[in-house]
Amino acid sequence: MTGPLRIRVALARPTFTLDVDLELPGSGITVLFGPSGSGKTTLLRAVAGLEPRASGEVRVAGQTWLDSAAGVRLPVWRRSLGYVFQEASLFEHLDVRGNLAYGLRRAGAVAPGAGPADMVAGDGPAALQAAIELLGIGHLLGRGVDGLSGGERQRVAIARALATRPRLLLLDEPLAALDAARRHEILPWLERMRDELSLPMLYVTHSADEAARLADRMVALDTGRVRADGPAAEVFAAIDAPVVAGDDAGTLVHARLVERDPRWHLARAEFDGGSFWVRDAGQAVGARVRLRVLARDVSVQLDAPARTSVQNHLAAVVEAIADGPDSSQALLRLRCGPTALLARLTRRAVDALGLAPGVPVWALVKAVAVIG
Repeated sequence: MTGPLRIRVALARPTFTLDVDLELPGSGITVLFGPSGSGKTTLLRAVAGLEPRASGEVRVAGQTWLDSAAGVRLPVWRRSLGYVFQEASLFEHLDVRGNLAYGLRRAGAVAPGAGPADMVAGDGPAALQAAIELLGIGHLLGRGVDGLSGGERQRVAIARALATRPRLLLLDEPLAALDAARRHEILPWLERMRDELSLPMLYVTHSADEAARLADRMVALDTGRVRADGPAAEVFAAIDAPVVAGDDAGTLVHARLVERDPRWHLARAEFDGGSFWVRDAGQAVGARVRLRVLARDVSVQLDAPARTSVQNHLAAVVEAIADGPDSSQALLRLRCGPTALLARLTRRAVDALGLAPGVPVWALVKAVAVIG
């Protein structure tokens, strides 16, 4: 996949007008983030060609899907895309192999009259076989879809979308219909897709947890307009007009595991500006990890920490102070070298410590509070 995605779309809705102008990377996951009614799904549908009244421009991998000024509007079936919905729309009368064979027929890899038996694991097209292996569904091929868990159904739906060899994969809140256990089951597979496929993906969610786990880039929408657009870590760290507020406010830290302490089941993850002790999840030393640190879990003190149960002490400088979620609180952005952390403190504490931009501090974070 080469070249960025060009998306400039306008569309009037009864409650808002979608008006976006974006240039997005040609690989990785771009998360479309925002509350219900912000225009996320409408934008996804416009890119897919499911909104015939949408105007503007959509270009993917050098191919023009929409250019209303030039009179170009490719129908949905001619747009090389995969679409995964909230509910896995599988054919109940077919087993998993049969559902995947449908994806192959749509891609033209199996003759229109062929049946499910013509798609055999190991003998199918390379794209589908790679998707089966990537999503770990080889053992499900002979199963009926009515016997699959919610997470398994979504993995099959994603594999079927990948079988079409799309230039773009659209995922519309694919975890929204799953319970917490099933969401945790499928997230590692989505991370693997992000890391191993050179395929651009637009992923709709209103979950800050999903965005932190998956996003390379974030586009925050509000009533049809782009409120923020940039690398995920930068968008999470904004405090002047925070995209993620309240208890979900926090920062995303990219780190590398450099040490494991098997006695205490901890690992140390190093990043530009410091390191965190975190729960040992079994990754190898040298593995790249994403860590999320919530603002409510960061405390601040002026003196170097001593004799404290808190495992993580980071030398930092106050960079900015903004209003918190209510009048008693403030939100601080701290700089640990090039890495930003957010801290949510009471205004009383800010005043008592004399905190202001430029003041050096120590940021304290419990190891059990770091999400990885």
